[in-house]
Order: sequence, then structure tokens, then C-alpha cells
Amino acid sequence: MNIGIVNDLKIALHALTHIVQGMPNVTLAWTALDGEEAVAKCAANKPDLILMDLIMPKMDGVEATRQIMRKTPCPILVVTATIEGNASRVFEALGAGALDAVETPRFEQSLDGAGGDRLRAKIEQIRRNQRIVTKPIANNVIHKSHTGDQSCATPIVLLGASTGGPQALATVLRSFKQPMNFAVVIVQHLDTAFVPGFRNWLSHETGLTVRAASPGDRAVAGSVSVASSDRHLQITSDGVFIETDVPMEALHKPSVDSLMLGAAGTKLCGVAALLTGMGRDGAAGLLALRKSGWATIAQDAATSIVWGMPGAAVQCLAAEQVLAIELIGPAIQVALTRKPKPNHV
Repeated sequence: MNIGIVNDLKIALHALTHIVQGMPNVTLAWTALDGEEAVAKCAANKPDLILMDLIMPKMDGVEATRQIMRKTPCPILVVTATIEGNASRVFEALGAGALDAVETPRFEQSLDGAGGDRLRAKIEQIRRNQRIVTKPIANNVIHKSHTGDQSCATPIVLLGASTGGPQALATVLRSFKQPMNFAVVIVQHLDTAFVPGFRNWLSHETGLTVRAASPGDRAVAGSVSVASSDRHLQITSDGVFIETDVPMEALHKPSVDSLMLGAAGTKLCGVAALLTGMGRDGAAGLLALRKSGWATIAQDAATSIVWGMPGAAVQCLAAEQVLAIELIGPAIQVALTRKPKPNHV
């Protein structure tokens, strides 16, 4: 795995280089002192991953991410000194196509830095995601199962996203007419340290109150809840949130698949949508929900930063509709007004 490092502080650049070069099967592709230099070096020598600082001269990390993803797209991990101080920039970068964000290790004591292990783990997770080989999800004929009219007191809207997800989620949530007679539950792939900032940012962007999906809390009409720990989130037939460590081997924790597969085995009903993101997380879960009678939607390729997760869902026939991001929110509300009918696809 070849890694490029972008940071204008030479001590941070030196320490990050030390961490990267100490990892097995990882090599340093190049270093850059600002975003402008990073864009040029990426064009000449595209690495497998870029560690991107945010606050830099000439061109900041948000604009550099935007330009790289437009010209020579490659995986980008935001590495920032502070969470609270840079929250808005972090989510701008994630909306522009960065995979995730992690705090810059602190180097007062040693070059390994406090937090170095977290950075290594994040790099390893991205490497696993790049090389993972999965069997195709069965795309056999879909037989929907229904119990009566499958009506439920509080319909649930499940949203899963990864790369480019923050902006996509904000677009969907902003389109919902108020008051909402349904509950929204979100899994966004993001380092847990950034989730509180993400909830605050999403609240500010949408005007909605976005809360943590805490175990024991309930998904109630009008609520927007975000998976906020490093455990999988699931929801019971009574709408109560629970957390689990199963499956242990899941690449992402929390996993979109875990939430959706769990919901497919309950008496809940509603709509599920898989938004922009790298990988395949959520495709199997969306398929299970479609088979159990839920309305299912995938974001289209044209408006996705990365058409990995929704693309996998389309490939296995998990999505009833494939829509541009600005159409997904209205389509969800239309689907919620319709009673499910027995169907064969």
C-alpha cells in the first residue's frame, strides 16, 4: 500500500512518515506541504491512500480533496488536530469524498504519538476494504413476504451511507416535510470520535434535532437517530435500540448491513435507502428488507461520490428504485403513504 502524506507542519509530517514507514507492507509514496502540492503530486503519482491535513496555506484540505476526487480520485483519510475546531471542514471534506477522519496523533512524548494506534487501525481498515473479495450477493427472484397489510404505528426510515454521506444525508433530511410521522435511523461510516460533531453539524444543516441512537431509547415519530458507538446498532420490533458485537468480522462497526438485516427480521416496516459509499456494506441488508416487504431505494451513480454501496445493491436487485440524491427524500415520503402489496420481482 502506497501512502501520500499532506501536512504543512514539518514535525507532524515527520511523525506521520515515521508511523507509515513502520507499518508492514506500507510504503511512503510522497509528502506535500499544502493542498496545491498534493493535487499535483497525486496527478503524477496516485497513491493507494492520502493522509490529508485540513488547515494549510495556498489550498486547504477540503479544496484539495474536492480537486483530487474530481481529477484523479483515490482514497483520502482526513487527519486533523482538533475535532471541535474543525468540525465543519471535516464534514465538508467527507462530503467531497474523503473516506473518514481521525485525529492527528500527539507527538510530545515520542514519534509514535498518542493516537498512533488509532491511525494505524484506520489505515489497516481502509487497506482491508480495498482488497476484500466478497461473493456475489444472490440476485434470485425476490418474493416479498407480508403479514396482513403490514401496517405499523411508527414507520421507520433506515439510511446507510459512507464516502460522501454527510452531504447526501443532509440533502435527504432537508427534503422531509414537517412534522414527520416516521422515525429516521442512520448509520454513517465515521470514526466514533467525530460522531458527536457529525450530529451537531447535521442538526445545523437540516434544522432537525439529531440525537444518538442509545441502547434502550426508542425510535419515535419525528426523531432522527444516528448510530454513535463502535458497536453494531439494531432495532427491535418495539422500536427499541440495542447494540451488538455480532458479526465480529464486519469491516465497519457500526455496519449498515447489521442494522438492515436485523430490521428485516422484525415486525417493523418502512423505507430503507442506501446512499453513496465505498464497498458493499448495506447491499445484503437492503435485499433482505426488500424481500420482507420494505420499500428500498439506492442512490444513482451520477450523484454518488462513490457508487460502491448503492451500486452493489443495484447489482443484486436490492433496490426497487435508483434515484438521484435530490429525489430520494420525496420518494421516501411517497413510499410511506402506500400500503405494501404482495409482489413478485
